[in-house]
Amino acid sequence: MRPLFYQEQWQQLQKSPTAKDIESLAQRIASSFVDRYYYSDEYNREYIHLLCEMATHFKESELNQIAARVLFGTVIERLCDDFEELQTETYNRLICQVVNFLCEHPQGQEIKSELSDFELPNEELLYERIENIRLSQDRQLQSSIKPEKILVLSRVTIGADVAITSVICKRVSKFYPEADIIVFGDAKLKQVFGSRSDFKVHELSYSRRGGLIERFLVWLKLLKEIRTHIAGLSPSQFLLIDPDSRLTQLGVLPLVPLQNYCFFNSRGKKGSSVTASVSELTNLWLDNMLGEHEFCYPSVWPEHEKLKLAKQLRKAIDPEGLATVITLNFGVGGNIRKRVEGNFETELVQSLLQHPNIRLILDLGFGEEEQDRAKAIIRCVQQQGIPVQTLDFGELENAKPDSRLLGLNCTVGEITALIALSDEFIGYDSACQHIAAAQKVKTYTVFAGTTNVRFIRRWKACGSDTSEIIFVDTISKDSHIDNADIIGRLLDLRSS
Repeated sequence: MRPLFYQEQWQQLQKSPTAKDIESLAQRIASSFVDRYYYSDEYNREYIHLLCEMATHFKESELNQIAARVLFGTVIERLCDDFEELQTETYNRLICQVVNFLCEHPQGQEIKSELSDFELPNEELLYERIENIRLSQDRQLQSSIKPEKILVLSRVTIGADVAITSVICKRVSKFYPEADIIVFGDAKLKQVFGSRSDFKVHELSYSRRGGLIERFLVWLKLLKEIRTHIAGLSPSQFLLIDPDSRLTQLGVLPLVPLQNYCFFNSRGKKGSSVTASVSELTNLWLDNMLGEHEFCYPSVWPEHEKLKLAKQLRKAIDPEGLATVITLNFGVGGNIRKRVEGNFETELVQSLLQHPNIRLILDLGFGEEEQDRAKAIIRCVQQQGIPVQTLDFGELENAKPDSRLLGLNCTVGEITALIALSDEFIGYDSACQHIAAAQKVKTYTVFAGTTNVRFIRRWKACGSDTSEIIFVDTISKDSHIDNADIIGRLLDLRSS
């Protein structure tokens, strides 16, 4: 009954659509799908079909993006974040339905044609393919494979690329030292993989905030690029490694024959360790695939020039080499649930600065909202008479020796270099925690925005030095956020 009710509301909304009404209806439809799924494992195709209609109906792309954002944010990402086998199967079923919808859309005809060439002309066969991959045992690569090229797909987010993709690249480059390693991903990857000359980054952007059609059309672009790279190579001369990449919608969309395709199911597989991080799971998968047991921590390779500037900054603010330099990043990648609301960030900075030998580097963040919060912290500290300074990374030579708090405008490559020269890193669950742990920097992560224990364990930072979490329940209605308690626990960890 409810799908029909929402269908009628959608028909009415089309007569005079507003962004507010579209978002309200899309959110109710998406939440109703999740409600029924959680309650009885019901998969309601009508809800998903309605959201696809709403995400492709309008001439204005900004209106289409609303339902697309809700579909991914409320349904798809929730299925992925559970790290459970059942939710992985449901995700595969849902994405196959979305692909089927797009194949019947005028802008999806090329998708339909390419899938037919892969002998996947319908939803059922597409679903059967990804489920067979998901349920199959990890297979060891045949000794006859001597790849000249190994193509590795980005996980799209920098944090996941550090935690997973860097491990894959290190392991396969050591196992196949003669092969070219090519990573397909955003240009920002060059900033964290930049000084590793044997890894090439082939730029390919995926719009995490784009419309539904745009998120899937990137597969066509990737397919063309892959074909260019493997042209003239025999099946024994190349491999494609898909680490559950959004570029293929987590393996649903094919790129090469299965004999050349290595898929890492990072979400849910029978027998997977319940406590392992994604970096540890990656190593276990590679053990099975390569037939050797080894462990590689995640790594980053910041650009040499940026490291040089970071070293100069360290010397300027810590000329005697006696201070403890801590880099802070309070970014959450647009997911405000990962934040601790209120004055927590300011109070944390003030508590750290009570120790006279501490120097703080505060990444001013990305976007207006993050920058406003960072500037508010700086104003509060300045009002207490503590020396503060705000600079762009390119102005580091102007850093004053007496600055106790230094706010910096940074790119991801620049903050990577600054973290490398720090003694500690403190921040929320974001790319920077993985960057810090990968550089053997003591890492303290304030983990908020979820009560899913499996999610926390999977995304904990993995490194050879201290890596701790401070869990904050910002989800439960009856939970009380005590800033003094959170800060106290963090300071206890630093002292122990």
